Amino acid sequence: MRVLEMSARIQKAAVIGSGTMGNGIAHVLAASGRDVTLIDVRQDLLDKAMATIRANMDRQVAKQALKKEDAEAALKRLRAATRVEDAAKAELVVEAVPERMELKKEVFRALDAACGPETILASNTSSLPITVLAAATKRPAKVMGMHFMNPVPVMKLVELIRGVETSEETFQAVRALTVDLGKTPVCSQDYPGFISNRVLMPMINEACFALMEGVATKEDIDTVMKLGMAHPMGPLTLADFIGLDVCLNILEFLQQSLGDPKYRPCPLLRKMVEAGRLGKKTGRGFYDYK
Repeated sequence: MRVLEMSARIQKAAVIGSGTMGNGIAHVLAASGRDVTLIDVRQDLLDKAMATIRANMDRQVAKQALKKEDAEAALKRLRAATRVEDAAKAELVVEAVPERMELKKEVFRALDAACGPETILASNTSSLPITVLAAATKRPAKVMGMHFMNPVPVMKLVELIRGVETSEETFQAVRALTVDLGKTPVCSQDYPGFISNRVLMPMINEACFALMEGVATKEDIDTVMKLGMAHPMGPLTLADFIGLDVCLNILEFLQQSLGDPKYRPCPLLRKMVEAGRLGKKTGRGFYDYK
């Protein structure tokens, strides 16, 4: 009963950033019965995001994972906006802008000024420190990490990260909401890479080294991890889906933050990013998607 009460408190939400993660988060919030405002700086980005959400919901309806009338109701609860001030009435705001600390701090300062004092501000960051983001606001007790996995409508895990000042009430409210969304919450302390990327990125990096050193082909490296370790996809394919630039940024952050050479990015990964081969989003990474 307590979980239901806590999740029921959050009925109005906003998402900042309409990219792959942002539109996915807006999708699941709207499908759960919440009123959602999806915010980005350009209308064309929002139009693209809304089309993606509609297409993904249509796919769920076709697979009988979502009723047609529920999908239509969810879309009616979702609106797009281009100003941070449009998040003013939200009880929870999830930030999902690119992984650049100064950009995220700028967003949090703007949200802090726009939203009421009781609004919870969450970040979908996959590795950056929540405590630093919270310090950019006047409500550090109301700030925490809420790291969804991609693709958001499908993946069940949400990594919840407490900052130094995150209150127990804030954590429990977001945890209850996560459960109500049909997701499984796990709790991580505010440490570089949290749990997921602390474990995942060294594996992807080592696969890059194995490929660079000629240990095996990319196909064989991925097959070993799929068939031998029961991973749903190999590490090089997964890196393409995440984005090679994102993988590189996270590894650089881990190396800088922890001072451990084991996080040194593979030169092949760096070279591919420099060449603009970023993975599926550019049509070419370790594999060709054109």
